[in-house]
Amino acid sequence: MSCRSYSFTHAILRQPAHSIVDGLRAVDSGTPDLALFTEHHAAYATALESTSAAITLLDPIEEFPDSVFVEDTALCLPEGAIVMRPGAPSRLGEAAAMAPVLKQFYREVLTIEGDGFIEGGDILVTEREILAGTSARTTIAGIEALQSLTARWGYKVRGVSTPADVLHFKTDCSLLDEETILSTERLARSGCFEGYRVIFTAEGEEACANSIRFNELLVVPDGFPRTAELLDKAGYRVTSIGNTEAAKLDGGMSCLSLRFSPQSV
Repeated sequence: MSCRSYSFTHAILRQPAHSIVDGLRAVDSGTPDLALFTEHHAAYATALESTSAAITLLDPIEEFPDSVFVEDTALCLPEGAIVMRPGAPSRLGEAAAMAPVLKQFYREVLTIEGDGFIEGGDILVTEREILAGTSARTTIAGIEALQSLTARWGYKVRGVSTPADVLHFKTDCSLLDEETILSTERLARSGCFEGYRVIFTAEGEEACANSIRFNELLVVPDGFPRTAELLDKAGYRVTSIGNTEAAKLDGGMSCLSLRFSPQSV
């Protein structure tokens, strides 16, 4: 099996801008400290690079405070990339800015069009399907547009529901391997992971659900020791990265990168 859902040769990151203090947030939990955010971001980039992947670090874009969260701008599959249509109007320009970057890696870069909205944070790619969760940022029409574009590459998109108080589908879940999902209990109760093996985050550590499997590493946010220990005992190579500042803007491990292995360059 190719493990295309977590084996990557490339990652794209964007440095946080000074304007990050004006980033979107569902709940005001404080103003992010740019210096500390930058320190955490550098540690994150180093962790991904340690797997021998090629890391592209883009310059900050001051006019887009949330532009550090590059995952929401695109879906990168081996066959091609799809530029998203973010549900937050202030973020539409971020997606447009990512399109020319993706064309450096792919011959085929498509764009979500129409009236629907969809963000990368609501999309979980597994070995068998693409799960796309409706949320405040992703609509049914957006998911249907994604299905239409990915069908040419043979993918099946399955729409699921994100709990009302959760920003993105992947806020509460992440892929661990071909058959295993890390999830909060509140998300798994919907039945969206039927047929998968599910490992639950420890009680009170639900924010650890947003982690990333990147080649041999499982990158988790720091500060959730019981879940990290659980994953370590399950046989995963866990590395913890500081996330306090990104968390103030509802951001997690997956939000900070686009991860992919392009078939064509």
